[in-house]
Amino acid sequence: MTTATASSLITPGVGTTNNTNAAAAIKNSKTTLDQSDFLTLMTAQLKNQDPFNPTDNTQMIAQMAQFSSVAGISEMNTKLSAIATKLGGTSATDAMAYVGKTVLTEGTTAYGRTTGGIAGAVELDKDATDVDVTISDAGGNILKTIKLGNQKAGTASYDWNGTTDSGEKAGSGPFAVTVAAANGGTTVKSRGLVWAPVESVSLPATGDPTLQVSGIGAVALSAVRSAG
Repeated sequence: MTTATASSLITPGVGTTNNTNAAAAIKNSKTTLDQSDFLTLMTAQLKNQDPFNPTDNTQMIAQMAQFSSVAGISEMNTKLSAIATKLGGTSATDAMAYVGKTVLTEGTTAYGRTTGGIAGAVELDKDATDVDVTISDAGGNILKTIKLGNQKAGTASYDWNGTTDSGEKAGSGPFAVTVAAANGGTTVKSRGLVWAPVESVSLPATGDPTLQVSGIGAVALSAVRSAG
């Protein structure tokens, strides 16, 4: 962005000395000019101009237009920066609204719904021909293996009704959830996402709020994929 300087606003002539003194006074206190400084210099220049060689009107208008444009852009950038900060930030009220809700986030522990079973998802970095979700009880005993089959890169959701492979009710958990993905025998990097309740919110003096999630622990708000 171009910033007007004192020297660019002075036209040689009879009043050059007075103009130079005005510019020097401003220069001693700051390195750039604002609108007030510009008007001060322009007024001094008009008062002390050579009547036989007056200030070029075209040049003055061009300088005024340039300064007005620069000032307008600067003000607009300031306002846009303030708006971006507001939109990008998370207030304490926003964070507190998560308490009592369940969030979908990366984890290996899930709590059963009141109607039984759990829902979750698998995040895949690449396409996979085989995606498996294994659900176990607290003792490590496998209750259910869900085969999602062929899946594209991204998020693949699943929903378990709470019935084990043997047909029995699995209870309310908590359940241990592990995921595995492969493409033609080659392992595909994946992450298991589970729904878990938010117990509380930590609001540090600096930094972003953190959710305390049952079975998972501290979770950054940016790590939450969904809430419900």
